[in-house]
Amino acid sequence: MKFLEQICERAKKDIKTIVLPESEDIRTIKAAAMVQEKGIANIILVGVPEKIAELAKGLDISKCRIVNPETYEKFDEFADTFYELRKAKGMTPEKAREMMKDYVYFATMMVKCGEADGMVSGAAHSTADTVRPSLQILKTKPGTNKVSAFFVMVVPNCEYGANGTFVYADSGLVENPTSEDLADIAIESAASFTQLVQEKPVVAMLSYSTYGSAKSELTEKVIAATKTAKEKAPDLLLDGELQADAALVPAIGQSKAPGSEVAGHANVLIFPDLNCGNIAYKLTQRLAKAEAYGPILQGIAKPVNDLSRGCAAEDIVGVVAITAVQAQG
Repeated sequence: MKFLEQICERAKKDIKTIVLPESEDIRTIKAAAMVQEKGIANIILVGVPEKIAELAKGLDISKCRIVNPETYEKFDEFADTFYELRKAKGMTPEKAREMMKDYVYFATMMVKCGEADGMVSGAAHSTADTVRPSLQILKTKPGTNKVSAFFVMVVPNCEYGANGTFVYADSGLVENPTSEDLADIAIESAASFTQLVQEKPVVAMLSYSTYGSAKSELTEKVIAATKTAKEKAPDLLLDGELQADAALVPAIGQSKAPGSEVAGHANVLIFPDLNCGNIAYKLTQRLAKAEAYGPILQGIAKPVNDLSRGCAAEDIVGVVAITAVQAQG
């Protein structure tokens, strides 16, 4: 069974409620109808019922809950909660009420207040417009200092990783992580791999150097990140700095990093910056004809995921399923 099929089956076993704020985009409406038909999640659409009904002509969204922020009975409660969360940053009650009319902020507050288990946005919004409300309202997970993004990569006919399945991080959000950030990204990515792939994570901290074969500011950052991650998560199978071939290929791993339990067996690849991570995922997707699922966000207190603005309705369905499984955890 393919990765996404497995995720959808897992989502069906413990139905979660996912809120979609981009109800004025036909792709969102189509995805909502498909999610309901497949029984993957309960869907809340944020918007004006009449506008949604007009857009949804010919589609069955009868099981979706539609919530109009401006007529919602908890609007004042949401605005007051947002004001309390942000008043130290200069928020006023009037500004809080105005911002709760923004569908993404409102949807995020629905997650905060337990009305929904997760949110998916980004088909019609930038990553920043999806992530910012989450950081302001939901904040980071306890013990986590950095929100980051990863891709699940499924490479066909591949003998490496977990039967060709990998997590690549950060490949979508953090441009130039510090060594502390990299350590946090590695630990979070290992947990995400366990949750979504259901295999034991083997984490490689990647560089252009293996075990000191080169020395520079760039390699030192990865070495420091490896040390910090090992201190923070001593039970995690993690090593670095490793070149990509040493991380993936057993014979090369043994040659370049003898004695390493990670070298040659890695399935979670941590890239030193966003340039490397983003280039690597796109090369893998195009040259190896890999399936790429993401960017999936991690480190937020509750599940929120971003979409590519070029996504299709089917892509939204996949991200809803992944978000639902994250909510189960």
